[in-house]
Amino acid sequence: MVEMHLSAVRVELPTNVPILLLQEATGDRTLPIYIGRPEAEAIAGALQGVQTKRPMTHDLMRDMLAELGVVLEHVVITELKDQTFYAELRLRRGGTSYVVSSRPSDAIALALRAGATIYAEEALLDAEGIVIAQRDEADTAEGEELVAQFHEFLEGIRPEDFGK
Repeated sequence: MVEMHLSAVRVELPTNVPILLLQEATGDRTLPIYIGRPEAEAIAGALQGVQTKRPMTHDLMRDMLAELGVVLEHVVITELKDQTFYAELRLRRGGTSYVVSSRPSDAIALALRAGATIYAEEALLDAEGIVIAQRDEADTAEGEELVAQFHEFLEGIRPEDFGK
């Protein structure tokens, strides 16, 4: 397993599809994973430390695990099969370990809230990892602007925008 960290949640242009970028902790490879808009919002909220009046789904999961004495040790992005990424939650309660299948976006959203480490299987990173050129401060500001635009887009969505 290779330790990863979440380097960005971006909106890929021109499709406006959210993508999360997991960067190898001690290397140059990045694992890009396309995710849905609600999942992107949940991850962005965790990154920004957004507090809501009532717990959102991943906050609820974190709180339930804590109440039951279960520790989220880490999450692992395990494979890509039929263009779908898979992940696992590695849990521990007392001396017993558990593995629960998860979508990568949910695993990462929960890991961010629980302070758990994110890993990817070496074989997956070998097959799907890419090297992204180093970005300067202007690129970082541009990425932050894209995230802000994404939030504005989400806030303006109405059910009737989707029509039949």
